[in-house]
Amino acid sequence: MRGFEMKSVVWMLGALLGMGCAGTKAGLGEARLERYTSDASGFDTHSFFYDTGAEVVVFDAQFTEGEANKVLEHIRARTAHPIRYVVITHPNPDKFNGAAVFQRVGAKVVASKATAEAIPAVHAYKKFYWVNVAKAFTEETYPAEATVDVTFTGSYSLPLEGGAKVELTELKHAGVTVTQTVAYVPGSEALIVGDLVHHGAHAWLEGGVREGKVVPDVASWKAALGELSAWPRATVHGGRGDSAPVMDVIEAQRRYLDGMVTLVEGYAAELGERKPELCGEQASAHYGQLEQRAVAAFPELKLPYLVGYGVYGLVNRVACGG
Repeated sequence: MRGFEMKSVVWMLGALLGMGCAGTKAGLGEARLERYTSDASGFDTHSFFYDTGAEVVVFDAQFTEGEANKVLEHIRARTAHPIRYVVITHPNPDKFNGAAVFQRVGAKVVASKATAEAIPAVHAYKKFYWVNVAKAFTEETYPAEATVDVTFTGSYSLPLEGGAKVELTELKHAGVTVTQTVAYVPGSEALIVGDLVHHGAHAWLEGGVREGKVVPDVASWKAALGELSAWPRATVHGGRGDSAPVMDVIEAQRRYLDGMVTLVEGYAAELGERKPELCGEQASAHYGQLEQRAVAAFPELKLPYLVGYGVYGLVNRVACGG
């Protein structure tokens, strides 16, 4: 990865409520939703946490335990309320690798049954890459496989004190990976969706792990975005990028996905007889070219490095029979 010195960027999300303040009353003290963001070594990943005024719910646990500890420190600097739950929005390692940090302080990890079942295969795939290919970890230093304490199918309301509500919904369509959960906080009309949305930023285009291979499903991703319209008043908080109204998010993310599919298909066609290079040892150079083209096509978006890292999944689907 580009640097493994872990730095942190943290800030309050008062603006997400349209109030210019850190939170809103939820009938149990001062409730608020905040965001922690890693640097590029943790893929600029957001972890959100909701302090109900009596307890805390964390959404997504970061890529390493070191980064998860920074989330924990950030929470502890702001509240003494116990951390009750950690919700995993989908089975990617930057969402579940740090889960054990919160379990050690008494939190329960919550995920859909489909997410819990997908974690072992994703963990094995990613551990092999980071240990044997990237050589950024050893067998001993890569995070242990995450365990889930509470699973659900369909929908689930977290049992919180004093009438506070967090409603989890497993979408019918897979999004950025093989399954997707969203979390709705009615008190602030906040919808937390993980990497289903990268508003104002380039997206992670790798796809979900199926039978030991990554397989992006853009049609299903777009359908999952459409499901967000069930919360028409919500502000969407994605795994990276900015927060925005739900209808703006759906339109922008679909436009980006369509644009990137067109870009990759066009690039593969331009290569002509050289197209097999996309599937061999020269592929990484082409990923760099695709990143440059993505920057040119979407100059307003942040985090272009995500294209260079993740576009291989989309390339394999388009050009390599993946």
